[in-house]
Amino acid sequence: MRWRFVDSGLVAPTMASAIDEAILESREQGSVPDTFHLYRRNAPAISLGRFDKIGTSVDREAAARLGVSLVRRMSGGTAIYTDPGHLVYSVAVARESMPDSPPDVFRIICRGVVLALQELGIEAVFRPVNDVLVGDRKISGSAQVRRREALLQHGTLMVRTDYERMFAALRGKRPRNGLTSLAEEMEDVPSMEIIKKAMERGFSQALDADMVRDGLSAAEVERAERLVRTIYGRDEHTFIY
Repeated sequence: MRWRFVDSGLVAPTMASAIDEAILESREQGSVPDTFHLYRRNAPAISLGRFDKIGTSVDREAAARLGVSLVRRMSGGTAIYTDPGHLVYSVAVARESMPDSPPDVFRIICRGVVLALQELGIEAVFRPVNDVLVGDRKISGSAQVRRREALLQHGTLMVRTDYERMFAALRGKRPRNGLTSLAEEMEDVPSMEIIKKAMERGFSQALDADMVRDGLSAAEVERAERLVRTIYGRDEHTFIY
């Protein structure tokens, strides 16, 4: 099955969220094929779940002092910290080709991360509902949003992580020893391009997909830019809860 593979490189946190939504909308409309998307946020940011309460999730004073911006994503779940040392993936796919059960979809899609890590020489396992572990430590988490005709799952792979900044900006997170990254699991961390190649092959195998590299459509670019102006770049959206 042919899939579109889009690599957006480094993008602003607000634009990253907007692109994911634009891709999901396009997939639901049937104007683009099933899509695998990779990107990195170009600056430290906290991605808030759709209904996440900032007061219980974020130390806003510390975040401001450390240059960590806030963006509220369209999927649920808790707040997560990301920076350029995190590789972020998203999968936008027609619902008819996936199980009805969200946990089953997590299992299928997260297998792409597990296979990518295996290619890099790291043994990893999927832990329901939505995590990938190396040993007993989390290296990847994910979240979903579902529309009538399509769904999107996105998640992070921690390559290098600024734990000091992460734990200063976030409240109520798990102990540091519950997390890991490629930098902690490998003596020599490969380039981001090699990691992306491993992710492409891992997801291709997990999804039985023939990945075809392509860019966003003109309509998606226009829609993403509009979403930044009207939603993701506005305090009224970010600080609604």
